[in-house]
Amino acid sequence: MHQSDSALPSFQTFADLPLSQATLKAVKALGFEQLTPIQAQILPHTLAHQDAIGQAQTGTGKTATFLITIIEALLARPFKASEERFLGEPRALVLAPTRELAQQIFADCRELVRFADLHSVCVTGGADFDKQAAQLSKRPLDILIGTPGRIIDWVQRGELFLDRVEVFVLDEADRMLDMGFIPDIKRIVRHMPANTDRQSLLFSATFNQDVMNLAYRWLHHPAFVEIAPESKTNKDIEQRFYLLTEREKMSALRQILSQDDVKKAIVFANRKDQVKRLYDNLRRHHDITMLSGDVAQQKRERYLQRFKDGEVSVLVATDVAGRGIHVDDVTHVINFTLPDLPDDYVHRIGRTGRAGHTGTSISFVSENDAFNVPDLERHVEMKFKLEPFIFVQKDDTPKDGALSSANSQTNPQESA
Repeated sequence: MHQSDSALPSFQTFADLPLSQATLKAVKALGFEQLTPIQAQILPHTLAHQDAIGQAQTGTGKTATFLITIIEALLARPFKASEERFLGEPRALVLAPTRELAQQIFADCRELVRFADLHSVCVTGGADFDKQAAQLSKRPLDILIGTPGRIIDWVQRGELFLDRVEVFVLDEADRMLDMGFIPDIKRIVRHMPANTDRQSLLFSATFNQDVMNLAYRWLHHPAFVEIAPESKTNKDIEQRFYLLTEREKMSALRQILSQDDVKKAIVFANRKDQVKRLYDNLRRHHDITMLSGDVAQQKRERYLQRFKDGEVSVLVATDVAGRGIHVDDVTHVINFTLPDLPDDYVHRIGRTGRAGHTGTSISFVSENDAFNVPDLERHVEMKFKLEPFIFVQKDDTPKDGALSSANSQTNPQESA
């Protein structure tokens, strides 16, 4: 495996890259000018048809990196008039661990192929089979984006054939491992051309021996590009930690959400039942929607769109549902419960402070959350400043939440 080679030409803007007119036009329409570090380091390799591994966090521009690679590879090899094409034979395959991430990649793909004659389709679990079948059979397929389980379903139904795949992308490989998708991916890879006969790209936020083993097995002499985050968490995000009891959390959350500076907020909880309870408690006073595994896929897409469009200002979500949320103007992320996995904390708070904006992350630390704090501090390499939550009474006289008699006013049924 090669580290990225400094002898390659140095690119700083999209205009410096050897891109087709169709892609340059799409990039310009999106307002992209400067390359992000991962784009500048990986694209010289991948545009030269080399395999590559990228270590980068979400929000670094990696999606555009692999989509541009795919689009350029396909545009460089157009089908001749004499070549026969069949339905259900994608030329490029992108695998993502969650429906939301797959949908986000698909949305980005549609923007980038606006001026190119390429047909892209997204298939994920939880969505209507008939609608997906209609999309797959509409016209010859260029770019297929999906989750592993649903891709396998279509292959087994004999409606999807992967033997013509020219570019294969595996996104969030570490998450794929965590979610137990590797056996499915192995089956998918067996249906594709050998790694010497396709271009393969793998992206992962973290690398361990398991991820590296997959990379060596599925990629052919890849370039390796590592974009080390300056810190595990974005410096544009102010992180606050409040000590309170479980019973005080709902009152504290209501108080925070009613503040003027909270324009668009995501509230995270660890379990689906907690998310539902938060939603039921807050909906009377806030424009709110929720995302969890219990919400049907089509509804989830609609709910997320309402949040993106600003029709609702509060979104409550679980970690799995929250992974694919890319909304640039989220002002606050509130951890109603601290996550069990330190990496989920980084992903949660990364939903704010995006695209040059600043953001605020607020974490509630109760008797049930405290045991997660040491692992989190080690993971993000910082010591948290834990403060008591100050409750403000209706007459605006502040009271210390840790000592306040106002605590007794909190309805026990309201605590989630």
